[in-house]
Amino acid sequence: MNKLLGKLFALLIPLLLMLMITVVVSRYFFGVGRTDLQELALYIHGLIFLGCAGWAYLEDEHVRVDIIYRNASNNYKRKIDTLGIIFFLIPLVILIGYFSINFVSNSWMVQEASTEPGGLPFVYLQKTTILLLPIVLFFAAIEKLIKLWK
Repeated sequence: MNKLLGKLFALLIPLLLMLMITVVVSRYFFGVGRTDLQELALYIHGLIFLGCAGWAYLEDEHVRVDIIYRNASNNYKRKIDTLGIIFFLIPLVILIGYFSINFVSNSWMVQEASTEPGGLPFVYLQKTTILLLPIVLFFAAIEKLIKLWK
């Protein structure tokens, strides 16, 4: 599921690129600032990052300090990964999820909008995507644990 979700969100990368090109050309060649497009690009960038995090973790494309880990045996790696998931990743995901709920619900309560002239009126929708990170990382952690001990 995480792989499919990550690949779907990765399809937004060309759209992000086109938005950024439009913003740059609009501003520097025509002298027209497009706050709405800048904010949309920011929202899409966040969506790509949050939606692809679980996939990146499962594919071992995340940052890892592997001074000892790199040359260790597979059994040692499995134990270290398991402990890392249980004692670090899952608690972190739970904390992010817990504190994000209040943050997101407050944004929905006030129907938060951009304070910039010409900005987008739906900041609360963008903030809702924050909940994507703990969800995809939690399921990636469970999937990784299953693969480690299969």
